Amino acid sequence: MNKGILYALGAYVLWGFLPIYWKWLQHVPAHEVVSHRIGWSFIFLLIIITGTKKGLKFRSALTWRVLGFYSVSSILLTVNWMVYIWAVHNDFIVETSLGYYINPLISVLLGMIFLGERLRPAQWYPLGLAALGVFYLTFAYGSFPWIALSLAFTFGFYGLVKKISPLGSLYGLTLETGIVFLPALGYLLYLNSLGQGAFNNVGLGSNTLLVGAGVVTSIPLLLFASAAKRISLTMIGLMQYIAPSIQLLIGVFIYNENFTGTKLIGFSMVWIALLIFWAEGVVARKRPRRADSTV
Repeated sequence: MNKGILYALGAYVLWGFLPIYWKWLQHVPAHEVVSHRIGWSFIFLLIIITGTKKGLKFRSALTWRVLGFYSVSSILLTVNWMVYIWAVHNDFIVETSLGYYINPLISVLLGMIFLGERLRPAQWYPLGLAALGVFYLTFAYGSFPWIALSLAFTFGFYGLVKKISPLGSLYGLTLETGIVFLPALGYLLYLNSLGQGAFNNVGLGSNTLLVGAGVVTSIPLLLFASAAKRISLTMIGLMQYIAPSIQLLIGVFIYNENFTGTKLIGFSMVWIALLIFWAEGVVARKRPRRADSTV
């Protein structure tokens, strides 16, 4: 099997099972988990950069323009992590999966608005159907799916900023976590001074999980970066739904989250929209080849 497919599979499967990891830390407040996730991710990535002797190259890439780009992406990523971990802790894993199902469609919409990308006529139908699914969930289910939309939009804007940013995945994530490292560290030290910090107060197992947050955050991203260099965007696009599908199954079958007929209808609208969107893309990519073959 192609190494790129294996790397992508590893990344998406790890992302899919991450809710279980954060559930193990449910006794630690979400904002504290996020602070540890930021801090230990930065330390882990810095070790990788130092160990691979890329520190000089990393420092030479830092300019005020680069810092400006990554300050924005850092804030978006932090908000995304905060919403996600809070949602997992409060039994909204199913809704987080909806957010990551919607995310690719949001990314397309943002590309059209901010990058001048044009949608083919057939692509408007799945976007409309996905929007209808969200509206259905809002009105029929009786609550606005703010978790799903917050995750979809923050990660969508994060992807937009990353698309126009100059650094690769390793340097970019290191800089993003580095920008918020000192605030996160300061917050953790403040909690510790009040005797309210979880670290060293909740047992060795929890301490290990908090430190490991940096590893489980960084490894999937590094695997994804390696996969992106080896396989087509079409394959990456097809495989990206592995993660939210695993999350959905975990939420329903492991943590017994409510998945009513109303939710099934709303989710089905989004699933059908994604299927139409993907199929239209496949047909559109094949069409020029057929045209060329007839010349």
